[in-house]
Amino acid sequence: MGVEKYQHRKSRAKIRVNAEGGKPVAGLPVTVKQTNHEFLFGVGGFDAVELAGGNPDGTPLAAEQKAVLSDRLDKVFSVMNYTTLPFYWGRYEAEEGKPDEKRLMAAADYYRGKNIKVKGHPLCWHTVAAPWLMKYSNREILSKIISRIERDAGNFAGRINMWDVINEVVIMPIFDKYDNAVTRVCKEIGRVSMIREVFNAARRANPQAVLLLNDFDMSTKYEILIDGCLQAGIPIDVIGLQSHQHQGYWGAEKTMEVLDRYSHFGIPLHFTENTIISGDIMPAHIEDLNDWQVDAWPSTPEGEERQARELVELYTNLFSHPSVEAITTWDAVDGKWLKAPSGILREDNGVKPVFTELKKKIRGEWWTETTVTTDANGYLEFEGFRGEYTAEHGGNKIPFVLDKNGGPVAITLA
Repeated sequence: MGVEKYQHRKSRAKIRVNAEGGKPVAGLPVTVKQTNHEFLFGVGGFDAVELAGGNPDGTPLAAEQKAVLSDRLDKVFSVMNYTTLPFYWGRYEAEEGKPDEKRLMAAADYYRGKNIKVKGHPLCWHTVAAPWLMKYSNREILSKIISRIERDAGNFAGRINMWDVINEVVIMPIFDKYDNAVTRVCKEIGRVSMIREVFNAARRANPQAVLLLNDFDMSTKYEILIDGCLQAGIPIDVIGLQSHQHQGYWGAEKTMEVLDRYSHFGIPLHFTENTIISGDIMPAHIEDLNDWQVDAWPSTPEGEERQARELVELYTNLFSHPSVEAITTWDAVDGKWLKAPSGILREDNGVKPVFTELKKKIRGEWWTETTVTTDANGYLEFEGFRGEYTAEHGGNKIPFVLDKNGGPVAITLA
């Protein structure tokens, strides 16, 4: 049952093992070890901005804080292989013309050095928009949005090749919490035109980038918006789906219903922001999660056990679905966004049950390591989860990639 369930995540490889000179080697035991997954198991990685880039004023972190962040990220990325870095314009460029580029470059390089894939989030959003935009006309604001996207997507090309290009457009033109420049423009030119402008800018800046449309609104409004974009010829590479489940776990039925509705577009799906709580559930009457302001939101033993069950079930259902290519747990540790106990680690970096159970899945059940002996013609065959591998024998290690086409035709290992 398990093999059938995850067959779409696997490939079969037939590899000829050669000695130096190209002669095939028979009867050679070769250990095939997975080193990374094709599927993207993500977590919010904002802490690397400080760890790698230092404080906003340019001073280095205190040794104690550096040790805390290093320990946290070492633990998290012993399981995960993908992360999101923050490009909220109002913080990234609080003063016009002075972006926080150096620290974000350092953070991106930190992750690249650990073979962690990075996504930038977001290039355009009405929330945390740069306040200095408000002094400009709508025409000038749009021009500056486009210039910002071309600058950052271009400057980070090679370091970051995946972006949430625009965030939460369903609500963007009617957002009324406070006046902001991005809502003004979107209200004037419309949602689809806004998306076209920013996607075209990101594509010009980095033609190889994977570009996401991202939203929290799982209603038909988002489906209609996506359909409108596709009808307009906007090249959306990935549909981003948020699931901040602060008011209780969706459950398998709702998860599959969402997957069924959004998979019919034939575009890969990323669950971009996921939170499942290990403390008291937010009251159901709260319409905007940001309105739930508390002094403390503690994790509880009972809540931690519940979180582990629910998040593992969510991951299992998403990993089982062929349209899904990535899952991001939004908070590495408790107490981040809205002080919610939604991390896979506690605030002191202590390991929660959900961390242990996810590791069993990601690095255990959904991971491949096997030893195969080459046949009389020097061939070995194996089936494994797609991703990066090494073939090892006698201290020699040869890296290769197992993708939908299978592994390499031949390797030299003897």
